[in-house]
Amino acid sequence: MDEKVTESRNFIEQEIDKDIKNGVYDHIMTRFPPEPNGYLHIGHAKSILLNYGVAKKYNGVFNLRFDDTNPTKEDAEYVEAIKSDVEWLCGDINIDNVYFASDYFEKMYEAAVKLIKKGKAYVDDLSAEEIRNLRGTLTEPGSNSPYRDRSIDENMDLFIRMKNGEFEDGSRVLRAKIDMASPNINMRDPVIYRVAHVPHHNTGDKWCIYPMYDFAHPIEDAIEGISHSLCTLEFEDHRPLYDWVVRELEFDMPPRQIEFAKMFVTNVITGKRYIKKLVEDGTVDGWDDPRLVTLAALRRRGFTSESIRMLMNMVGVSKAQSSIDYAMLEYCIREDLKMSRPRMMAVLNPVKLVITNYPEKQIEYLDVPNNQENPDMGTRKVPFGRELYIEREDFMIEPPKKYYRLFPGNEVRLMSAYFVKCEDYILDDNGNVVEIHCTYDPETKSGSGFTGRKVKGTIHWVCADTAIKSKVYLYENLIDEEKGVYNEDGSINLNPDSLKILKNCYLEPALKEAKPGDKYQFLRQGYFCVDSKNTTDNELVFNRIVSQKSSYRPDIAK
Repeated sequence: MDEKVTESRNFIEQEIDKDIKNGVYDHIMTRFPPEPNGYLHIGHAKSILLNYGVAKKYNGVFNLRFDDTNPTKEDAEYVEAIKSDVEWLCGDINIDNVYFASDYFEKMYEAAVKLIKKGKAYVDDLSAEEIRNLRGTLTEPGSNSPYRDRSIDENMDLFIRMKNGEFEDGSRVLRAKIDMASPNINMRDPVIYRVAHVPHHNTGDKWCIYPMYDFAHPIEDAIEGISHSLCTLEFEDHRPLYDWVVRELEFDMPPRQIEFAKMFVTNVITGKRYIKKLVEDGTVDGWDDPRLVTLAALRRRGFTSESIRMLMNMVGVSKAQSSIDYAMLEYCIREDLKMSRPRMMAVLNPVKLVITNYPEKQIEYLDVPNNQENPDMGTRKVPFGRELYIEREDFMIEPPKKYYRLFPGNEVRLMSAYFVKCEDYILDDNGNVVEIHCTYDPETKSGSGFTGRKVKGTIHWVCADTAIKSKVYLYENLIDEEKGVYNEDGSINLNPDSLKILKNCYLEPALKEAKPGDKYQFLRQGYFCVDSKNTTDNELVFNRIVSQKSSYRPDIAK
C-alpha cells in the first residue's frame, strides 16, 4: 500500500490554510512593496520569492508595488532597476502588474480626512524634536500634545491648508489620535502626514504633503485587495497600527499582516546608504558592481535566478533570525551551473609551450567533451598545434614533492590531446620562464586507446595560433573578512584585493562567439560570465562568478 505523501508547509502557509478554511478570504493576494530609494539586494530576494511563491501556490495574484511616499530619496532609476530585478528573479512574472503608492495619494488624503472627521486624527504644531520628547519611553507613558484636543473643524481647516501649501516643511503634521499611554510606542499618536515641498517622481508638484509609511502601507494593501501582507520581523511591533488603520477606515476585507525573519548574509554590505556611498565615492563602478550583493550586481557577475531560488529554498521561512555564509550562495551557483554549462579551456596566466617535434604550421582539430559530467552535451572541435599556452603555475623548474604537473624531465597529458615531456626551458634576464620546450608522443592521442604507460598529471592548454585574447576580472569579497564589515567609526573595512584584472588571458577560439551574460566553466579555474558592462565589440571581458572548489558542505552545515 502506497504511503500518502504529506507536503511540508511553513508557518505562513499554515496560517493561510486556516484563513481559507475559516472563510476569512475568498482569494489570496500578496505583494512586494519596495521603496525606490536604491537597488534591491540579496536580502530582498527572500521577500520577493516568498510573496510571489505564496501567490503562485494558491493560484492567487502577486503585485509589485512601489512604496514611493518619500520623494526626498526616490528616483525613477531605482524604479526601473527594481522592475528588472523582480522580473529576472521570478522568471515568469507579468511585469505589467505594477502599482505605485503614489497612485493612491488622493485616496490616502480622503482616508486622513475620514479619520479627522471621526475624531481619530489631529493637526499638531509641535516640532519633530518636541514630539519625540513627549513620546515617553519603553517604561514610561507619553504625554499628550497641547494641540491634541483641537476641534474637528479646526483640524480640517489646518489639514486643507497643509495640502494647499500654506505651511513650511516641518511646521505642522497630522497625527493619529490613539493612546499616548500605550505600551507600544508605535501607537502613541504616530505622525501620519507631513509637509514636504518636494517634487515627486510620479506626481510632480501636485502634492506638498505626503503620508508616512505606517499609514500608507495598510491603505495600499487594502485598496489593492491584498489578503496577506507578508513582511519582515521589524514590522511586528507596527502590526497593531497596521490593524488600527484598516479597522478605523472600515475596509470590507482588511488584509492580514504576518511577519517572518530576514535573511542575513555574513561579511557583505546590504545597507543602501553604505552602497550608495561606495558608488558615489567611486569605490565600486555602480550599484551593479559584481563585488556587491545587489541583485543587479549578482546578475552581472553571473549568478542565475535559479541559484538564488535554490538558496531561498535551503534557508526556508521561519520566525527565527539567522545568518548564512556567503559560501552557501556560491554552493548554489556551482550546483546550478555544473551540469548545464560548457567546460572550456582558458589560460589566465600564460606561458608558451613549444612542442619541438610537432610539425610546424600544422593545426589539427581534437574532439573535446563539452561537459565531462554530462555526455548529452556532446563534443566540440578544438584546434591543436605546435605552439600552445599553458598556465604558468603548471610548470616548475624545481617542484616540491607530489607536484605532478610539468617540470624538466617529467611527462604529463595535455587535456584531450597528447602526452608531452619537458626537455628544456628558456628564461628571460630576470630569471622568469618565458618558454617551455617539450616533445610529444603521437601514439598517446586522447581517445586512441593507448595503454603503454600512465602519467599522473593532466593540464589544460590553448593553441597559440588560434587563441583569442581576453580580460578576466577576478572578484573577491569587498569586505576584509578578518576584520569584519565595519570599523568602530562606522566606516567599511574594505578588502584592497577585492578585484584583480588579468589583461593577457588566452581562450580557445569557440569563445569568440560568447555574448554578454553567457556563462561557462573554465576548466580547473571556476565559473565565468561575459561581463555586460565592459565587454565591447573589440574586447571580450569575463567575470569570475565563483572559483572551482567550495568550502561549503550542505551535509554538515548548521
